[in-house]
Amino acid sequence: MADRAPVPQQPIFNLSAYSPAEIKEAIEKVGVKKANLPFQASFMLAMVAGGSIGLGAVYYSIVASDTELSFATTRVVGGLAFSLGLALVLIAGAELFTGNNLIVMAWASGKVSMRQMLRNWVVVYCGNLVGSLGLVVLVFLSHHLDMNGGRVGASVLSTAVGKIQPDFVTLFFKGILCNVLVCLAVWLAYAGRSVTDKIVGAILPVSAFIAAGFEHCVANMYFLPMAWLLKLTGNVPADFDASLITISGILHNLVPVTLGNIVGGAGLVGAVYWIIYRAAFGAAYLREK
Repeated sequence: MADRAPVPQQPIFNLSAYSPAEIKEAIEKVGVKKANLPFQASFMLAMVAGGSIGLGAVYYSIVASDTELSFATTRVVGGLAFSLGLALVLIAGAELFTGNNLIVMAWASGKVSMRQMLRNWVVVYCGNLVGSLGLVVLVFLSHHLDMNGGRVGASVLSTAVGKIQPDFVTLFFKGILCNVLVCLAVWLAYAGRSVTDKIVGAILPVSAFIAAGFEHCVANMYFLPMAWLLKLTGNVPADFDASLITISGILHNLVPVTLGNIVGGAGLVGAVYWIIYRAAFGAAYLREK
């Protein structure tokens, strides 16, 4: 009997990162699953994500409360601390509106409908808001904001005012730039094969958007309502001008930031990578579709 040709053995461990083309395919597959999740699962996972991003904001506020740090140190270290939020979402599993903007790739490939994609975005956005507000109440009742002589609470108030002050157009473009970085963080995380890979891949883009002062709608669902609650309960320093912290001020931020996040995530990351890697496969790839 003739000897059989040896069968190539697959490596037991593969430490190489997934290629960009493989990332595109993975994100589309996950996008289909996300778009088809039942309402209850989507909403509850979105609540978890809202709370997770809020925990990143809690961590950031501790760094921001240290007035002895330089501007750059506060921004960079605070950004690294805030990365906790996306790490929890990516590793523990949750539904985050800004990351889910990448479902546009599955829609562009005809794997989900426009209705399914928009339904997911609306459900997840609302769930993120509820989760964020729930964390606001818990953190407020814990008196965490009293730490560092009340400077943690003061840092939240200052952060909120800084987010409400800019005009609509400025906030819109800050939202675009933010979600470009957030979705790139998700993209890099998909390249990893281990928990460590995914966290390390996500940290730098997330910390960069915080350091640069860009605007993330879900993070703002924590910062702005928390500042409003502090004002409502009279926990504002006597020399601090909290006049901008109102419901209308919160909406002034969230509306343009949310629109900008969609443009940045779905348009400048999802759509761009979909066009690049769909074209890169050539005619054979198109025939398979």
